[in-house]
Amino acid sequence: MKKTVVLALAVLLCAGAGWAKGGAAKSGAKVPTVVVMPKLVGIPYFNASQAGAEQAGKDLGINVIYTGPTTADAAEQVKMLEDLIVKGVDAICVAPNDAAALTPVLQRAKKAGIKILDWDTSADQSVVDLSVHQIDDKQYGEHIWDLLVQQMGDTGDYAILTGGLSASNLNTWIDHGLAYAKGKYPALNLVTEKIPTDEKQQAAYQKTLELITAYPDLKGIIGVSTPTPIGAAQAVQEKGLKDTIAVVGTALPTDSGPYLEDGSLRVATLWDPAKLGYLTVVLANNLLKGQTPADGQDVPNVGKITVNGKIIIMGPPTDFTSANYKNFSF
Repeated sequence: MKKTVVLALAVLLCAGAGWAKGGAAKSGAKVPTVVVMPKLVGIPYFNASQAGAEQAGKDLGINVIYTGPTTADAAEQVKMLEDLIVKGVDAICVAPNDAAALTPVLQRAKKAGIKILDWDTSADQSVVDLSVHQIDDKQYGEHIWDLLVQQMGDTGDYAILTGGLSASNLNTWIDHGLAYAKGKYPALNLVTEKIPTDEKQQAAYQKTLELITAYPDLKGIIGVSTPTPIGAAQAVQEKGLKDTIAVVGTALPTDSGPYLEDGSLRVATLWDPAKLGYLTVVLANNLLKGQTPADGQDVPNVGKITVNGKIIIMGPPTDFTSANYKNFSF
């Protein structure tokens, strides 16, 4: 009889409290479950953000589920989110592949009482409780074009390789950069519309080879999305054109190293994706406790954040070159 009572009590405690990846919760307290969904899993950028998100879960004593599609597929994200709503998670933080495609499922999640955040890439702002940005989008877009001009000069042919055509963060940076260049660098000539690579290095490599053939006077390539500059640099390196075509873009320093070393990638610019994952989980957990972020707030392991309404900006980007990339571990 005593054994039965003890077992029943244990079951009730486990059901009520749950277990966090970082350890057991306080007795009698429900452990929040925060979902962090990237555009896709398995690429270095989102692997790094996963490490940060899961570390935050351990530090905070909450359950973090880091899950996403294996390809940059909005339809697959929708299916996964529907399953998570049924499971009754407490917060969903998503980087949409297509913001509009995710709006209906995020609305259902919100009606179910789930807190909604976007991170890395903006979702429908009417649905989210908080929108976690890596950097100021306008400043970042302009910065990327400044880097291009520093490397290729302010005149000549260039091209843009992007991840997915529906990715709002990539589109925003590109749009700001193009508007900026129209006024500041009018002699730059964009040879064709932005070219999608589906967040794949191999696709960026192949598209760059095609660009080199189609536009023999090409002087520069901007790669937006972390695998893209690497694929472009790989093609430029292979063709021996590192002194002719300047490749710049958004890439991780560890991935960029071999190409920065020989100049096939001139400069990479990004932020620490682990910090972004960490910040996202901290903000979601605070939101579940009824705490909203404040401008200038110093977030442990992240730093001071900028807050403008529901938009949170983590901080300025970092440029990676052959001289400094070894100083970074992501």
